[in-house]
Amino acid sequence: MELRVLRYFIEVVNQQNISKAANQLHLSQPTLSRQLMALESELGVTLFERGHRQIKLTEEGYYLYDRAREITSLADKTAANLHAQTVISGTIDIGAGESIAIQPVMDVLGEIITAHPNIKVNLVSGDENFIHQHLDNGTIDFGIVMGPASLNNYHSLRLPMKNRWGILMKKDHPLASHPEIIPEDLLNQQLLISAQAKQQDIFRSWAGSLIDQFNFSGYYNLIFNAQLLVRTGACIALSYEGLANLTGNDGLIFRPLAPAIDDQNNLIWAKNHQLSTASQLFIEQVTKKFKNKS
Repeated sequence: MELRVLRYFIEVVNQQNISKAANQLHLSQPTLSRQLMALESELGVTLFERGHRQIKLTEEGYYLYDRAREITSLADKTAANLHAQTVISGTIDIGAGESIAIQPVMDVLGEIITAHPNIKVNLVSGDENFIHQHLDNGTIDFGIVMGPASLNNYHSLRLPMKNRWGILMKKDHPLASHPEIIPEDLLNQQLLISAQAKQQDIFRSWAGSLIDQFNFSGYYNLIFNAQLLVRTGACIALSYEGLANLTGNDGLIFRPLAPAIDDQNNLIWAKNHQLSTASQLFIEQVTKKFKNKS
């Protein structure tokens, strides 16, 4: 059932006469008649009661007429929207570490998928090495990396939100009474630290030579499982603020480091990969919102 033939059928119904419809369609009457007979044969129904001067629709003909108008209307609207570039679809794949500071980026994504329901979003969590690997092989479009990072091989946009480091511990831990945590407080403590932060050695300038006396008892990739261990009281964890759920009966508390350590967030994407229309829209919206705020 071709769209072109459905348009022929609609015109015949509107004109109620094959000859008049043929003139409107710039077809010969025999050609139009053959098209209609082929449509009836394809559908296995009779669409018209053919009279001498005009034709009438059968019950099946009325049904097809209503559906044909819907189909051709949708086709016309779709073509017009595509021509005007008002319809944007596709998937935006973003990889990021865990941070409450990326909420404004999620707000931009929310605005995009609300305005363009055909756009889908795929969010994956991972550290900097994970993000670089998946950007390089093209399985994600964008990454949000945190802290010191090499950005030379990527397009990048510095985001205005930062991540503050601190200590996640049980509420009854002796350090919980401290409003802030200084390097001396961490001596003789069992510390969990993210593997990426340990590799970057970002706490050395904060703690100085004391860091060599810290007891790093373990490493984590994402904080959720680490906080389960913290909840046992066996250790405390260096973590970004806002990641752990501190409401309800979790029994955990967060205290910031002093002097403060804040990590920068950067949105990055590969230089040699062609972005989809949806991804280009995302970059436009993020740049518009954050470029002058970083």
